[in-house]
Amino acid sequence: MMVRRRVAAGIAVVLLIVIVLVINGCVKNQKLQSLRDYNHNVAVIGAESDSQVSKPLFTALAGASGKSAIEVEVQINQLRLLAHELASRTKGLSTPGEMEGAQRSLLTAMNLRDEGMTKIAALVPQVLGGNGKAASTLIAGDMEMFLASDVLYSQRVVPLIQETLASNGIHNLVTPTSRFLPNLGWLEPSTVFSRITGQQSSSSNGVAPGTHGSALLGVSVGTNTLAPEPTLNHISGGGNPTFTVAVENTGSNQEVNVKVDMTVTAGGKQFKASHVINSTQPGSKVNVEIPVTGITVGVASKIEAYVEPVPGETETENNKMTFLAIFGE
Repeated sequence: MMVRRRVAAGIAVVLLIVIVLVINGCVKNQKLQSLRDYNHNVAVIGAESDSQVSKPLFTALAGASGKSAIEVEVQINQLRLLAHELASRTKGLSTPGEMEGAQRSLLTAMNLRDEGMTKIAALVPQVLGGNGKAASTLIAGDMEMFLASDVLYSQRVVPLIQETLASNGIHNLVTPTSRFLPNLGWLEPSTVFSRITGQQSSSSNGVAPGTHGSALLGVSVGTNTLAPEPTLNHISGGGNPTFTVAVENTGSNQEVNVKVDMTVTAGGKQFKASHVINSTQPGSKVNVEIPVTGITVGVASKIEAYVEPVPGETETENNKMTFLAIFGE
């Protein structure tokens, strides 16, 4: 009898432990799933903000001069309502306790976009109605709300979510960022005015107002992306390579006749080639192919890529890149 009682007690203890483990496992799985769900919901809201509000907004602003003021006003007001709806959805998200920091930053970012849309919707009719320059200055100021929301999203929302996921053992789950302001040109009143009204104005020296500039993003030969000096790159294929140079328009204006130069110094000789890009748009990236022939193979070489400054460009530190390489057969 005593043995049977002890066996029964032992079985009861084992069952209790199993039940506790099962419950703990369920609770943990539920917690992890809630974190994954939150990450997914944030990604959906960010993507909708970009595709359904930001993209059509700036398309409407840039094409406003070809439409009636009433048509533009109606379209932007509809986008304003969408921005407000997204802010409301953000507020109502089911938020795990560990995601509260990310949620606060996300809500602030979406509220900034909501407020910015409300103010811009009220000002656009003034730009198209004859009070262009004054209203454009106010719009440029309101665009800073969008910039602030982008900074919050990339520097707070995404990192905080990723930190929380990692601390709970969830890896390789991406949190996409969200960028509402397409380029910094919208922070310049004169650029805002010209983009919305279609009226191009020039300064006294013939250079369009706003920022101007180009930047080198990288250089490659075939599938081989070159690493900047002091790394020594080994480039196969002989002495007639074709360099692919990535160039970005970092200003707020369209640029024309952007010249890209390639210079290779090898065996005491220089081998040069250039390419002129007809035009680049603000924030756009262009890949340029520049063949250079006759380079001496088997010796240490210096490669220089250079984007010549455009009129009005003041910052040229990112116009040049230098590489070390040996060209082989």
